Amino acid sequence: MKVMQASEAKNRFGELLEASGSEPVAIRKNGRDIRVILSTEEYERLTGGNSVDPKVQTSLERSMKRWNKVYEALAK
Repeated sequence: MKVMQASEAKNRFGELLEASGSEPVAIRKNGRDIRVILSTEEYERLTGGNSVDPKVQTSLERSMKRWNKVYEALAK
C-alpha cells in the first residue's frame, strides 16, 4: 500500500487519484494513518455494492441539518 502525507496528498491530488486506481493509498498525518483512498471498484468489492440503509441515510441527513453549525466548527 502506498503512503502519502496529508499535505502531499493535498498538493498532488491528481497523482493521489491516479495512484488509488491501482492500489489503496494511506493518508498519513502527524505520524498516523487517518484515511485510506481506494478505487470505486475496490470499495464496491469490499462492501458488496450495498448502498447505505435508507433509515441511516435519513438519520444522517436530519443530523446534518440540525447540527450543521457544530459540524462546521469541528471541521475547522
